[in-house]
Amino acid sequence: MFEAVEELIGEHADLEKRLADPAVHADQREATRLNKRYSELTPIIATYRNWRRTGEDIETARELAADDPDFADEVKQLSAEREQLTEKLRLLLVPRDPSDDKDVILEVKAGEGGEESALFAGDLLRMYLRYAERLGWKTEILDANESDLGGYKDVQVAVKARGQIEPGQGVWARLKYEGGVHRVQRVPATESQGRIHTSAAGVLVTPEAEEVEVEINANDLRIDVYRSSGPGGQSVNTTDSAVRITHLPTGIVVSCQNEKSQLQNKEQALRILRSRLLAAAQEEAEREASDARRSQVRTVDRSERVRTYNFPENRISDHRVGFKAYNLDQVLDGELDPVIQACVDADAAAKLAVAQ
Repeated sequence: MFEAVEELIGEHADLEKRLADPAVHADQREATRLNKRYSELTPIIATYRNWRRTGEDIETARELAADDPDFADEVKQLSAEREQLTEKLRLLLVPRDPSDDKDVILEVKAGEGGEESALFAGDLLRMYLRYAERLGWKTEILDANESDLGGYKDVQVAVKARGQIEPGQGVWARLKYEGGVHRVQRVPATESQGRIHTSAAGVLVTPEAEEVEVEINANDLRIDVYRSSGPGGQSVNTTDSAVRITHLPTGIVVSCQNEKSQLQNKEQALRILRSRLLAAAQEEAEREASDARRSQVRTVDRSERVRTYNFPENRISDHRVGFKAYNLDQVLDGELDPVIQACVDADAAAKLAVAQ
């Protein structure tokens, strides 16, 4: 595996030379692509150089230890350090998801359970908004269908990173593990006898597609307008501002009514449609991939029940990786990183096992 790093060193040096050429930056798209690849390779090269340097230091310490036993402890320390660098380098060389740096569109839908499910969907939305706030990400509610008690029947939010993104720290890289069925166990606000109920909400996370990635033919769309429903200002319920777009080749339907104007709702609906079409294309590519590739992308299956939120025990459990913690209140307040990291680590370990 480490032999491949020598090739990456050459690629890294070539990228450094090209990025120093002012002519390259005349094409902003190409400059961005080169910068992204350079950022991906830099930690690999730095870790590899430390790994080689540590190996040389170990040999030197062993030679000195032959004359002075005090250097034996240094050999042990350097050997432990090199072992850690070896594992780090293995993980850095695991094939990355090409969408990791993308922003996402996250959807939360109430499931079975009526108003309690809608309230739980609202709790999940708040959790994701607080998590994004902690990481300095920007969020934008694209469309929302509120329930009578203040929850959400369904809500769609765009989540975007700000500034330079560290490898593996993009929005999709972290939030892609949230897709699936989330189950809650608690005494609902509507329960008069104090009994614990179980209900669920669904989460769908898709990388947001740029227009150049997904071409939408206007002839493939059926666009319907209708009167908005639910709470709102003067424009809601009085004009046909809500928009429903049906993509005829795939049957995907997207509706938006959150904005005041028909044009704004259409633009938001097209953003959501574009991300769903990209996700569908990626899933089709995954189905056609090799068995090894399929085992990688299915490490965390988004179609299954993924997590349980147990309020009486203040417990959160992720069923895919066996994660369990008793700080549910903090997680719902946006401290989601340990839960997500458990999924990231399990996914990396599975990919590493396939690569070996």
